[in-house]
Amino acid sequence: MAGHESRPVLQFAPFQSSVDEGFWHRLSSLKLNKLGIDDSPIPITGFYAPSAHPQVSNYLTLLAESLPTEPCEQSSVAMVIRGNRNRCSAPGILYNTNTLEGFHAIDKQSLLKAEAKKVWESIHSGEAEEDSAILSRFLLISFADLKKWSFHYWFAFPALVLDPPATLLDLRPASQYFSIQEHVMTGATRAQRQVESPSAVENRYLLVSRGIFCFSSQEAKKYESLVDVPFFLLSISSNSHATVRHLKDWEACQHGEQKLLFGFYDPCHLPNNPGWPLRNLLAFICSRWKLEKVHFFCYRENRGFADLGFSLVGEALMSVPQGWEDPQHIPSAVGWELNRGKKVPRCISLAKSMDPTRLAISAADLNLKLMRWRALPSLDLNVLSSTKCLLLGAGTLGCQVARMLMAWGVRKITLVDSGKVSMSNPLRQSLYTLDDCLNGGDFKASAAVKSLKRIFPAVEAEAVVMAIPMPGHPVTSHEEKGVLEDCRRLNDLIESHDAVFLLTDTRESRWLPTVLCSNTNKIAITAALGFDSFLVMRHGAGPGPINDVHDSEAKAVDSLRAAMGKSSLMDRDGGKRLGCYFCSDVVAPVDSTSNRTLDQQCTVTRPGLAPIASALAVELLVGILHHPQRICAEAEFSNSTDIGRTEQPLGILPHQVRGSLAQFSQMTLVGHSSDSCTACCCTAINQPTYLEDLTGLTELMKSASSFEVDWDDGIDNDDDFLEI
Repeated sequence: MAGHESRPVLQFAPFQSSVDEGFWHRLSSLKLNKLGIDDSPIPITGFYAPSAHPQVSNYLTLLAESLPTEPCEQSSVAMVIRGNRNRCSAPGILYNTNTLEGFHAIDKQSLLKAEAKKVWESIHSGEAEEDSAILSRFLLISFADLKKWSFHYWFAFPALVLDPPATLLDLRPASQYFSIQEHVMTGATRAQRQVESPSAVENRYLLVSRGIFCFSSQEAKKYESLVDVPFFLLSISSNSHATVRHLKDWEACQHGEQKLLFGFYDPCHLPNNPGWPLRNLLAFICSRWKLEKVHFFCYRENRGFADLGFSLVGEALMSVPQGWEDPQHIPSAVGWELNRGKKVPRCISLAKSMDPTRLAISAADLNLKLMRWRALPSLDLNVLSSTKCLLLGAGTLGCQVARMLMAWGVRKITLVDSGKVSMSNPLRQSLYTLDDCLNGGDFKASAAVKSLKRIFPAVEAEAVVMAIPMPGHPVTSHEEKGVLEDCRRLNDLIESHDAVFLLTDTRESRWLPTVLCSNTNKIAITAALGFDSFLVMRHGAGPGPINDVHDSEAKAVDSLRAAMGKSSLMDRDGGKRLGCYFCSDVVAPVDSTSNRTLDQQCTVTRPGLAPIASALAVELLVGILHHPQRICAEAEFSNSTDIGRTEQPLGILPHQVRGSLAQFSQMTLVGHSSDSCTACCCTAINQPTYLEDLTGLTELMKSASSFEVDWDDGIDNDDDFLEI
């Protein structure tokens, strides 16, 4: 074409990206909870708007809703908010890598070419005529560093390259091109607007979306589907009537004298350059209709209203590039976004801008969520976070168990203890400091809760300062009411929690909680320490739920005794029930706190014992919560012949674990319920021998005295444990 080379080349303002913080949070959630190590491409949706404002123009924005609800739903691209030109949608694809090295190693040119091929194929198939938003496809590669809350990313906006490039014949403000009085605001249309109903006027401008043109209500309804279509035809008839049409109406518009402008929502504000979307629109026109001269309309708005002063109307000359007639030919493409003029990716860190509590919550379960990627896909974090745990005892074991529970994602913890923090506690009990010991010491339960919330502000921790009623400890008449109140309070606590840890410092203080847990079928786990040995066990299922506790003291005691009378040695399946902490004893719980030397008053254990026992106790709970039979699960052994059939993803679920630091050994044992157990079948508060007499232990011990029993099994008996 003569003089084609002497005309200026049509230049376009590149697209720029803007990513809302919500997008990264949504991506992080998808990565942790659903995607894992799956790095398959994800369909996403970007949004842009026609704009003439220099501070908000030329951006394609990603929001939280840009990501699909289900990452594998390919149809999610179409599930975008429609009907709003201020959120004009553009389909995109996200490649999120698993490593930073993988992000840098991506073959960016191949990815860009693949996306350009999709645009090219949509042009030749006619799909772009039906859904012109396809012409604005984009690409995003990223790496989400979820430990540091930093995100590396790079956008590409594929644009087919015209070779030779389009040249510019004319470019001017739309206000100069259109005669406002003739084409927009004639006297006839003003009169028409006066007789229209308010709803008709509103629909006309809401649905048509191009406020610079006047339409009747019928025309507005006809072109309702054009509200947020980013590419359109503007047909101007000989009588100066302007009509907005679909691109697919181009053939129908050839019959007549109307003038056609190819319009698009222009996100650019520059006065001498159209926006990036025009590139693929021209490629579409050139390939589809082989036009050599094109009039285009860059529609722009200011504060939500059409701005003809900043909108542009231009005329360009094009030549059909060689080979474009062949659908198999893939044109060259450009479009990787520049970062401050350089071809390098961007990086954003959200750690400093995030609320510390929110950041802690996001990071707290990171290890657990990463475990689900490969090792434990069946790990149920919702079960863990919703389980209410009651810790009876806030000493060495109680502190360690509380911290282990939080590490496993348990967020509802109640600590019960009546003691105060002493100077000897902080070194062994990890939730306390020297400040907790001053001025007589803070209550352990309260100090522990404060410490837990300092460690993790989102934990729902509660302190209960109370003593646990114990058999063998005489109660005076004026103390009876308080003791019964403590019984009711303890019963209420156990009923309102899902799991109970028995971590108190005496054997007899574990008796009443064991009774209540057995009769309400609550998960109960005991941890006890000797000098260099430990015991961790889960209690078996109880005979059934206990009756409601009434306000009357008499009814409360009667209810408790009646429930104890229902005890059974069999579980619901007819098998032998697993025993509780007291089932293997032939001695009833008595007062063990009187007449003790200093080394007996203090818990003398090797420092490494408590963390080991605490960890095993919490692991037992997690195993129970993930076992299909929960509290009724049978005892499992590592040498079971059918371990391949019964083992759960977390491993075996033993009844009890006994270990020795002196021998660095550990063994799993099982003990079934006993018909002479002082906790499973009877109750006593004051008389030390009542339990033995009532259950027959007195007669059992008499009969046992007639023969010798060898108790040396290499593991210390329960009596050797100094519980903490």
